[in-house]
Amino acid sequence: MFKKVLIANRGEIALRVIRTCKEMNIKTVAVYSQADADSLHVRFADEAVCIGPAASSESYLSIPNIIAAAEITNSDAVHPGYGFLSENAKFSRICQEHGIKFIGASPDQIDSMGDKATAKETMKKAGVPCIPGSEGILETYEDAVTTARKIGYPVMMKATAGGGGKGMRAIMEENELQGAWESARREAAAAFGNDGMYMEKLILEPRHIEIQIIGDSFGKACHLSERDCSVQRRHQKLVEETPSPFMTDKLRKKMGEAAVKAAEFIAYEGAGTVEFLVDKDRNFYFMEMNTRIQVEHPITEQVVGFDLIREQIKVAAGEAISGKNYFPEMHSIEVRINAEDAFNDFRPSPGMITSFHAPGGHGVRLDTHCYSGYAIPPFYDSMIAKLIITARTREEALDKLKRALDEFIVEGIKTTIPFHQQLLDNKDFRKGVYTTKFMEDFELQE
Repeated sequence: MFKKVLIANRGEIALRVIRTCKEMNIKTVAVYSQADADSLHVRFADEAVCIGPAASSESYLSIPNIIAAAEITNSDAVHPGYGFLSENAKFSRICQEHGIKFIGASPDQIDSMGDKATAKETMKKAGVPCIPGSEGILETYEDAVTTARKIGYPVMMKATAGGGGKGMRAIMEENELQGAWESARREAAAAFGNDGMYMEKLILEPRHIEIQIIGDSFGKACHLSERDCSVQRRHQKLVEETPSPFMTDKLRKKMGEAAVKAAEFIAYEGAGTVEFLVDKDRNFYFMEMNTRIQVEHPITEQVVGFDLIREQIKVAAGEAISGKNYFPEMHSIEVRINAEDAFNDFRPSPGMITSFHAPGGHGVRLDTHCYSGYAIPPFYDSMIAKLIITARTREEALDKLKRALDEFIVEGIKTTIPFHQQLLDNKDFRKGVYTTKFMEDFELQE
């Protein structure tokens, strides 16, 4: 087992990893930018190293600075959390070259699943259902026209290096194709330095349902059931729950088997998520694989009684998994609390938290790095907390969530708490009737 783990991340996920390491008697090293000197992950780690100024490019994305911090603290492993360098094959490879264990996927696995077009081809070979689409990258506009006619409108154009909705365009008919082709490529080039595009059939009224998997270094994988992530705004998840209100036992079994097949086909090591689109008839299609821990991993932990960070660390240290698949025994919902003004187009709201009261009680978990007197920096993702509710049934979980949100006080900045309170009053959401288009028709009341 590792003696010391450096956490190459910030905020709540860094604190989350530190907690499990402490329970496993592993020393921890926090890295932080100058803007994060007062963050709780810095306070609770055994050691802390400043790795640069506020800009991510000069701190949390600076591989030389992080490797230097690992070496001067004699860290024998690095946990990348999510975001930043967590799916960076170069970082994983450099850790290997320096004799530091990267707690995550291998460079080859990140490469094979990080490029969405390559991932789709890999999954086809594995026998996992995929959305009909282009055979690899579209080289020219003419290729796009031919492909769209072959698979039939509507279609979705996607950036192969994409994420967060960048470089994505829905095209309902052919006269929209050229404009979408040009604008999507420009956006992708600006966001990722890569304007490669591919095309898929647009699935109408889809649910976004992902399967959590764990794989070990012996080629064995298991799944920990599903999470429904369909409530999204601009392709950014807002609410996640497990089990999905759309799921059936038959579908859960089929999707779980497909996810395990995908993981074992590439001999995947570590925690990962196989993401699917599920249409209204419950046909499911591979969308992508995230080769890291997910923001929403706590709801899975809550319903199966499983510490995913602990399992990541054990697998990275060479231990075998049990091979048993896990199924939800409770119902858990996570809402992301962001420092954003929901009544002003979700505009970021950094600044000083003047008052902070965390909700509590049975079945209430709060993952956060914030406290009263903490200044939210304007340089990073706006998520400041994850409120996770667990109960015996979905109805009980929703009622408990409503109560917890009512006693969650954050003053000095704007947050998305009022949005979640209104969401819980929506009849369709209460009934579990929602798709990835849900937020397009949702109207906030001031």
